[in-house]
Amino acid sequence: MDIPDAIPQYRSLQKHLDTLPVGFPATESGIEIRILGHLFTLEEAEYALYLTLLPATVQNIHKRLKQKDIPESELENILDGMADKGAINRHIRKNGIKYFSILMLAIGMFEFQVNRMTKEFYKDFLHYLHEAFRDEVLRTKIPQLRTIPTEGSIAPELPIATYDHIRELITNFTGPIGVTNCVCKQGKDLLGDPCKVTKMREICFIFGSSARKYEESGWGRIISKNETFQILAQAEKDGLVLQPSNTQKLFCMCLCCGCCCEVLTSAKPLENPAQYFATNYRAVVDSDLCVGCGICEQRCQMDAISIIEKKCMVDYTRCIGCGLCVTDCATKAITLEQIESPTVPPKDSTKLYLSILRKKVGNAQFIIMLTKQMFGKVF
Repeated sequence: MDIPDAIPQYRSLQKHLDTLPVGFPATESGIEIRILGHLFTLEEAEYALYLTLLPATVQNIHKRLKQKDIPESELENILDGMADKGAINRHIRKNGIKYFSILMLAIGMFEFQVNRMTKEFYKDFLHYLHEAFRDEVLRTKIPQLRTIPTEGSIAPELPIATYDHIRELITNFTGPIGVTNCVCKQGKDLLGDPCKVTKMREICFIFGSSARKYEESGWGRIISKNETFQILAQAEKDGLVLQPSNTQKLFCMCLCCGCCCEVLTSAKPLENPAQYFATNYRAVVDSDLCVGCGICEQRCQMDAISIIEKKCMVDYTRCIGCGLCVTDCATKAITLEQIESPTVPPKDSTKLYLSILRKKVGNAQFIIMLTKQMFGKVF
């Protein structure tokens, strides 16, 4: 797919998306334009310019248009088409009224390509990730996901808050829980490079109204808490990292490996990758108990463990406190401990993304941008 950089609709949309908390920066190669071409027609790109992160009705979006010659019904059809293919967000209230909003590339448009992922799109996404998008995601060091201990690594004496305790998170959640296929693994499968850690694919969770949205769209299914715990148990056995949303109120959770997950694989090659993860724990080793069997080294998805002189050594610039090394340690030589300055995640997704945006642009620009979003000013 050749999409010239000169096409103004895509360049305008790129600039609009770049104002979001996790932006959409331009590149020398122009790969970001190719990605937009996968997701939007030229007409759709024009109308996407009138969307903000704040959900709006078709009527309100129609009022923003500079050219009012399109009927509201036709505009609704165009917006529905974009939502159906995961390019924008659509929420339908109980009264049937639809609300539409713009999406970031990730978490957002990329994840919404689940079960529709193509080899071409995934290759272009990886290109963009390595050229520019990884730096955009990591620039504020406020991640969209956090790392919490897997259940088998939580000892009775470990101080742990509800938002870091997987069983309490699921048990206390009162809304619907959905599960969907891992879009990263779908992309890897298309490239002929399947996951080396697990055969599982249905390992990404969505919560609340998003779970209903996934089921209604045919992207996933609603499951019971019992099945949720069954999936989590198998994930721990296989060696997958728990990464719920970096919020106290869950909106998603991924079960990640070091060979497919774009979060882990993006950070691993960097110096001191642990600085880009939100975690309150780290692994510690009792060298007197360690027999140097190497199982922990094999299970670590961040390459944080090495066996040196028949003893396990933890690299704290790489350890993200997932606890996978703890669960299969036959001699109980490895445990988790809380870090010196544990952090409390933002209350919900709104506070998370406002924090990211403020850190990204500074207080003055933050107020200006937030005001524009509130009043639907997109230009």
